[in-house]
Amino acid sequence: MAQPRRMVVLRAIVEDYIRSQEPIGSAALTKKHDLGVSSATIRNDMASLEEEGYLIQPHTSSGRIPTEKGYRYFVDRLSTVVPLSDAQRKGIAAFLSGSVSLQDTLQRAARLLSHITGQVAVVASPSPAKAKVLRVQIVPVSSTLLLIVVITDAGNVAQHTLALSPQPTDITLADVGSVVNGACLGLTFAQAAERVRSLKSSRRESVALLEGLAQVFEAMGDNERSSELYMAGASHLAHRRDIADMAPLFDALEEQIVLMKLMSALSEDTDAYGVGVAIGSETHTPELLHASVVTSGYGNSPASRTEPAESDAGHEDGGGSALGGAAHANTAQTGMAGEPRITDDADAEPGKMDDDDSVAMPSLDGGSGESSGPVAFVGSIGPTHMDYAATIAAVRAVARYLTRAISSYDDGDGN
Repeated sequence: MAQPRRMVVLRAIVEDYIRSQEPIGSAALTKKHDLGVSSATIRNDMASLEEEGYLIQPHTSSGRIPTEKGYRYFVDRLSTVVPLSDAQRKGIAAFLSGSVSLQDTLQRAARLLSHITGQVAVVASPSPAKAKVLRVQIVPVSSTLLLIVVITDAGNVAQHTLALSPQPTDITLADVGSVVNGACLGLTFAQAAERVRSLKSSRRESVALLEGLAQVFEAMGDNERSSELYMAGASHLAHRRDIADMAPLFDALEEQIVLMKLMSALSEDTDAYGVGVAIGSETHTPELLHASVVTSGYGNSPASRTEPAESDAGHEDGGGSALGGAAHANTAQTGMAGEPRITDDADAEPGKMDDDDSVAMPSLDGGSGESSGPVAFVGSIGPTHMDYAATIAAVRAVARYLTRAISSYDDGDGN
C-alpha cells in the first residue's frame, strides 16, 4: 500500500535532518528529493505534519525538525539497509576473534560498536539468572569441602564451595555428578535447583549432597552482581553540537542499574529482527529525554526465528519496527515499508562466520525449540537524531557475532 505523500515528505525530512542536523525547509526538500509536487504543496504537507505532531518548527523563520513521534514513525517503517562490506565483516570477525577471554570479547565489542556508530556503546555480560547449565563438576578439595564448578552456555564458569560432613565417597560423587549432569543440561540455575531437589526421593543416600547442590545452584542464579556493563564512546558526546541536550546522558551512564534494567527489558521486547528501539520519553528515564537507545539481545535466540519474507519487511500500522541488515554508520541507507528490502547477508559472503544466517542457535531445552531469550544485551545510546538504520544494523551485527563467540566458548573453543 502506497504511503500518503505527506508521510513520504516526513521520511525525507527525517533523513535530511539526521544528515544535516539543521531545520529542513520546503525549498531544500524540493531541490534534494524528487517528490513530484511544488514547493508550495510541500509546505502544506509540512504544515499538516506539524499539526499531527510529527514535526515542529523551532523558529518562525526556520524549517521543521522531527519530533519524537516523527522519529518513531520513521523507525517503525525502516525496511532497507545496506549490509556490511566483506572487508567490514572480516574486520569485525578479526577484531573479536583476537580476544583472550569472554570479558575481553565483551570489552572489544563495546569499543567496536562505539567506533562504528560514533555513539556510546554498552555491552552487558551474561546474566547468571538467564544462563543455562552445560556441565557440572564436583571436586573434593578437603575431607569436608567440595568445590562445585558449573560451566554455562553463556561462556561463564561459576564456582561455589559446599561443606559436607561426612563427605560422600568418590564413587557417590561420580554417580551423583553423572545424574545431575544428565538431569540439568540446558536448565537455568533456578530450574536446575528444582530438578536436583526432585532427585532426592529416589536417592535417599545422597539427600544431603543433592540439597547442597540445589542451594549452590540457587546462589549462582541469584548472583546478579556478576553481570557487568562494558561501556565505550562516552567521549564522543563531548564533541557534539547538541552537548547541552546530551549532558544529562552523562548522569544516566553513571546509573548503571537503571541502564541495565532499561536495556535488558528493551532487548527482550524486540521486533521480528531482534532489535528494540526506545526514543526519548519512551525510555522512561528523564536523563535520556533527548536520547535514543537501540538494543539487541545476544546468546540464546528463539529456534524458530528466521528472516521474514520481503513482503513482511515493513509495518503499515506502526506496531513495531521492521529492521534488517548490517551496515556501517557511513554507508547505511534506509527505505520505507513496501520497498524492496536488502536482508542481512553478513554471513553469506566470503569471510563469513556461519553458513546459514537463518539457522538459529541450537536449543538446549530438550528439543522443544524454545528458549529463555537472550542471556545479555548489546546496545547503542545516542541523540534522537541518530542514524537509526546504521545504528540498528551495527547493534544487530555485533549481537550476532557475540552470539557466535559465546557458542565457541560453549564448544570449548574459547580461551
